[in-house]
Amino acid sequence: MRKRRPTADFGVLLDKPNKIEHYEKRFGIIAIDRGYITAEDLVKGLTIQVGEDVRKIPHRLLGEIFFDMGLMTDKQVDEVLGSIFRKSR
Repeated sequence: MRKRRPTADFGVLLDKPNKIEHYEKRFGIIAIDRGYITAEDLVKGLTIQVGEDVRKIPHRLLGEIFFDMGLMTDKQVDEVLGSIFRKSR
């Protein structure tokens, strides 16, 4: 059975750099708090993200990176994003 990608609309963040920064910090902390990833996983994900940015590969958010790494399911990514956006309103 093939996993589906998270359903969150990442496009809502593209015109708001401060929201992206807020999302990035909050996503990792919430995912750790919920037991979905470890602190070491967060460091690996951030290392991948920065490395891709340096190489001019299109920017990926942490949820997508953790999903692609097989560390989080689509449901877990959606749950973390839902938690972030409920708090930021």
